[in-house]
Amino acid sequence: MIETAIYIHIPFCDHKCIYCDFYSIITYENITNYLSVLKKEIANYATQFAHQRKIISIFFGGGTPSLMEAGYIGEIIEEVKRKFSVNDDAEITLETNPGTVTKQKLSEFKNAGINRISVGIQSFDETDLKFLTRIHDSETAKQTIRDAYEVGFENLSLDLIFNLPNQTKEKWKKNLEEAIKLPIKHISAYSLILEQGTILNKMVLDGKVKMQDIEHDADLYEFTIDFLTSNGFEQYEVSNFAKPGFQCVHNNAYWHYKEYLSFGTSAHSFANGKRWWNLSSTRFYIDAMNKKGNAVAGEETLTQDQMLDEYVMLALRSSGLDLDILEHKFENNWYERNKSTIDEYIAQELISLTNGKLVLTAKGFVVCDELLLHFR
Repeated sequence: MIETAIYIHIPFCDHKCIYCDFYSIITYENITNYLSVLKKEIANYATQFAHQRKIISIFFGGGTPSLMEAGYIGEIIEEVKRKFSVNDDAEITLETNPGTVTKQKLSEFKNAGINRISVGIQSFDETDLKFLTRIHDSETAKQTIRDAYEVGFENLSLDLIFNLPNQTKEKWKKNLEEAIKLPIKHISAYSLILEQGTILNKMVLDGKVKMQDIEHDADLYEFTIDFLTSNGFEQYEVSNFAKPGFQCVHNNAYWHYKEYLSFGTSAHSFANGKRWWNLSSTRFYIDAMNKKGNAVAGEETLTQDQMLDEYVMLALRSSGLDLDILEHKFENNWYERNKSTIDEYIAQELISLTNGKLVLTAKGFVVCDELLLHFR
């Protein structure tokens, strides 16, 4: 059986944050039609891919999935379970924004089948929240976590962003301190990145906002690793930290190069050595699904060399590269080709080699993108 993850994109939002580059729309006029064609897409793909697959995770992202009613999310979960073989212990995550859920609604999501909540807090600092144009305040964010825990969600995650304009190390430290006081098992900590087409990018180009330098970013990132690992969280990927036993199954599906099927606008899939992606426009997506049963905008078949490069990159950015597994999967002399580079990184304490596994050190994680450029 092929372990496979499923991603569901819910594009609807009530507000577009200045840094966000995910496809989302601030309108609800197509919510019912979207659900109908989403279920059609799930059913159509099941005829091609359900055989010999076990679904290990379902992840609702967006947009703001928590804006939907629990029944809406529940219908999608039931459709996936009808058409695919879903593990009894599959992780089913709902991205949730503070200010969009009540304690009652969280309870309804749990009853609908959600067993993991990922809360997009981003900051506990009121000034930062206003800059990021979030709709919630710090207390609402904390209450959302507490409410989710009280209705029975044990597997709770939150997102934070560092290296915001004018963010000092002390301010970032307070964010992390507030986070670990809450009953959470997972933290995603991301550096603020400028993405083309975002409001923030235009603000920077217009001179209205000045980003902080790379050295400050690296300093905050190193501090994040030290702080969280010394407070009971294990780093299992560049930006993700978890209490033992609570690594995100869905994240690991990506990082361990497992196959995934994705449904909805702008969704990307990877299976059978092929990658494809859907149309972004909700209207175009609905029209395409109704007319031809799929909304694929483009696709590519990966070569063995491309898959090897991706496998190495993902493994080193997460839990490490097992050289025996690499050789078994690709029958390639990658290690021999890169031995001198690896030895140099080991000498610089950027990477370690233990029991046949290459793992980036905390120092290596800080410069991982640069390190990966030197492998061939």
